[in-house]
Order: sequence, then C-alpha cells, then structure tokens
Amino acid sequence: MSSDETSDQSVPDDVHQTLMEATYRALCAHGYADLTMQRIADEAGKSKSLLHYHYGTKRELLVAFLGFLFERFEKRVEATEGDAPEERLRFLLDKMVPDEDDDGEYDRFGLALAEIRTQAPYVETYREQIAQSEAAIRGRFADVIRDGIEQGVFREVDADRTATLLFAALDGARLQRVVVAEPTAEGERTPAHEAPHDVRAALDEFVVSHLVREEGT
Repeated sequence: MSSDETSDQSVPDDVHQTLMEATYRALCAHGYADLTMQRIADEAGKSKSLLHYHYGTKRELLVAFLGFLFERFEKRVEATEGDAPEERLRFLLDKMVPDEDDDGEYDRFGLALAEIRTQAPYVETYREQIAQSEAAIRGRFADVIRDGIEQGVFREVDADRTATLLFAALDGARLQRVVVAEPTAEGERTPAHEAPHDVRAALDEFVVSHLVREEGT
C-alpha cells in the first residue's frame, strides 16, 4: 500500500500501543521536523510498510498519536475519580509541569509537540485533534471545579472561565519553557526554564487557595 492510500483503521491494540510509544520516543529524539516513518519504525523494531499499512501517512499517524496522548491523559484522570475535588484539581495541575526527576524529556517532547501545533493552522486534521483534546482537558478542569462547588468545598465561581484560566496559564508557561529557555550551566535556572513551576505555584497561591472554602464558610 502506498503512503497516499487510506490507512487501515483496524490496528490491533498491542501493535497500536507499540507504534505510539515508538512515535513518542522518535519525537523526543528527532523532533517534528526530522521525524520520519522510518525512524518511528526503527524505534518500534517494525517495518516501515507496517506503519503505512495501518496509518497511511505520517500525518495520519501523528493524528492517531495525538489521540493516543489524550487517551493516556484520560486514563490517569479517571483513576482519581474517587478523590476529593481539591486533590483532583491539584493532580490535573501537576500533570502540566515536569517531574522533579525529569531528564530533559519534558523539554524535548514539549518542543516537538509545539512544532506540531504550529502546523495546526495549515493542517485541518491536526487542528481538529488538538482542539478536541484541549477542549476536553479544559472540560475536565471545569468538571472538577463544578464538583467542588456542588460539594461545598469550592466557592461559587464560573467553572468554565476558571478552567480556561488554569489551562491557559500552564499551557503558556510550558510553551515558554520549551521555546524560549536556553541551555545553561549545570544547576543554573532561567525564568523561562522555571516558568511551569512558577506559574503552578502562582496558581496555587492566587487561584486554588481562594477557590477552596475556609472551614465554616
């Protein structure tokens, strides 16, 4: 099958998982501009023809990959369903900042993802998938806030507007870090590099702390 033909949608779950994880590694290693089907195939230990058989083109594969990322995020969020609203909200915020033991993967992958997003105005399938995923993530924030209001642990606020603020602040901080931060000497941190953690702390101080009702109010 040529890369211009329609992809086969019936991808076995184990094959899909393997190829999506390989796409993640290839993006971290090579970035979007230098990503090829061959490099993804090499990461997966599969033939390039297998990728074309299941996904058709690199563009279709990346659309599937964006969907895979969102599904993985959803599974992590669903695991917190029984937790208190404040804990769930902080969990969502934490998912948008790098872990303390991050070895640079956050930046490498974040830059590759930013490159894909810059193509979204020109590639309808990218734009649709990214818009759908981001709207769903904002929706998750809003749902948690509404749950907290209904349970009486959050103040009465506009849940959708607050969710948009939280997501946009951290999304912008993440973009600032991966695009603006320059390599520095070991141990040195620039404002752009620290942006996700600084914004996360500011949201705790100025938004979350005021959202949570004081006991007795």
